Amino acid sequence: MPKQNTSAPQPISLMAAGELRDALTAIEEGKGPTAVAALMAIDPASWQAIEQRLAAVVGTDLRTLLLKVAGEDDVAVPAIG
Repeated sequence: MPKQNTSAPQPISLMAAGELRDALTAIEEGKGPTAVAALMAIDPASWQAIEQRLAAVVGTDLRTLLLKVAGEDDVAVPAIG
């Protein structure tokens, strides 16, 4: 029996990819509530996959990355969850 590759990235649904794209676009346009709504629409499994990819590629989570891009990386933000 072949050994499964546990390091393979989890799948991100097409819907979640679209929601993430919409959220990033809304952030760029200064539409905070729209961005939050798009992020909240991402299913939990896809959200975990997004976090895994961000950690592997940029070494951080989405919130930290967005704060750094906004120039607020020195702001203390309490952890959610």
